[in-house]
Order: sequence, then structure tokens, then C-alpha cells
Amino acid sequence: MAAANADLLKWLNECLARGHSAESLTKSALQSGWRDEVVRAAVAEALGHSLIANRTPSPSSVEKRIPGPDLAQSPSVLDVGGRRIAVVSVVKHPRIIVFGNVLDEAECDELIALAQPKLARSLTVDNRTGGEEVNSARTSDGMFFDRGEYPLCERIERRLAALVQWPYENGEGLQVLRYRHGAQYVPHYDYFDPAQPGTPRILERGGQRVGTIVMYLRTPERGGGTVFPDIGLEVAPVKGSAVFFAYDRPHPDTKTLHGGTPVTLGEKYVATKWMREREFV
Repeated sequence: MAAANADLLKWLNECLARGHSAESLTKSALQSGWRDEVVRAAVAEALGHSLIANRTPSPSSVEKRIPGPDLAQSPSVLDVGGRRIAVVSVVKHPRIIVFGNVLDEAECDELIALAQPKLARSLTVDNRTGGEEVNSARTSDGMFFDRGEYPLCERIERRLAALVQWPYENGEGLQVLRYRHGAQYVPHYDYFDPAQPGTPRILERGGQRVGTIVMYLRTPERGGGTVFPDIGLEVAPVKGSAVFFAYDRPHPDTKTLHGGTPVTLGEKYVATKWMREREFV
């Protein structure tokens, strides 16, 4: 990732302190002519500094239950409902696990086919209201399934619930995203920012997000990796595989800042599953 420009970073920090959203600042910086990679680096750094300055981390001595597979014996394969899911790599802090063979080829293709008629410009959460908005930081097309909307969805969702030992009912419905040439998602956090006025409304549906699984449905020829800038990790978007990460509190100390790099050749499709603290309604 490119280094953050000092002048741009100073401006972003000042604007964040005055209450402007990261989304609006990203859009303004891009419209002002700053290069995309410089904006992404500066926003990620400024956002992390802002969150650290305005919130006190939860005491490290207090452990909170979060999703996660049983890796106590360092298995290379997990048997989930008769499906052998490979444990490709593990990062302990943050808790990031790359899995192989989460979905087979037919499941990937069927999920894309079910999603395609409903794909539209992706939205992000509007932190001011708890609703949704178009965001220049996210340039994919996407759609949401209701939880268990199709037999395929329910089969995948129950497999994921068993894989990370988290209640099926606590999961949001699958979201399918299509990233065409140049499409990306700048680094961000998946938890809901407690400092934003719209967050209490969002949390009414099941509490905070505590885990994310990104499944790759189509491999682009170039680009489209999932990056974790805080630890210098990039996960290749290989069809049928997935990356899982969990976060025990809504704070940058979880080191779960992540993003999707631009697709430079071909198309990338992913399906994302978010897990909440409580039953998602």
C-alpha cells in the first residue's frame, strides 16, 4: 500500500475531529485529484488514529466469546458435516484463518447465478442514520439474500455456522458482490462504530458484528486480493476458498482493518457472511 501523504493526513484528521465521516472525506479527496492509492492509505491511517483518540479499549483481561473454529490440535483439515475444509493458514492476532474447499465449484456458480438478477451498485452503512448510502470507497455491485432464502444459502450458512462454532441464527444473510475491472473496497472495519449516531439503531437487530467470512466465488486473473494493512497480509481470491476473521470489540486494536484491492483483469465474485453477537432479526 502507498504511504499516506502528510498534508492529506493532516486534513483528514482535522475533518474527522470536526465530525465529518470517512466516506465523505474519501469522496472529497478523490474529487480533488488525489490518487486513489494515496487516499486509501491516508483514510485508513486517519481512521485508525481517530478511533484510538476517541475510545478507550476494553480491558485486555476481559475475554469475550467470539466465533472461531477449534484449532487446538493444529489440524490441517476440519470435517464439517462430511465436508473436508482445509486450514490453509492461521494468524493468531488478529484472528485470521484462510480456509480451502469451503465451497465447491457448483456451489460457487449457483450462488452467482442466483445473485446476478439482483446485483446493483453496492451500498455501505450510513453511520449518521443507520441506513444505507452509495459510497465512493466501495465500487462493487452487490445484493443481499435473506438468511436461508434458498436451500443453497441455508446449506452454506449452516456449514459456516458449524465451521466457526457460532449460532446459525446469529448470522446475517449472505451478501454477494461483483468486482469488475478497477472495482475495489478501500480498507475499513466491519464492526459498527460506537461513536456514530446511527449505530444504536443498527445494533437493535442483533448487536455488534463479531466475525466475518469472505468466500471467493470467482477468481480474477489479476488483482482483487483481500488485504489487512495493519499486519501486511494479502489473501489471494481463489475460487472456493475463504478468509475468516473475528473481532472481540469495535476498536482498531483488533487489527481487522481490511480491504479489497482493485481487480486489474477479469472479474471477482465474493460472498460475505457477517456474524452478530445475538440473533439477527
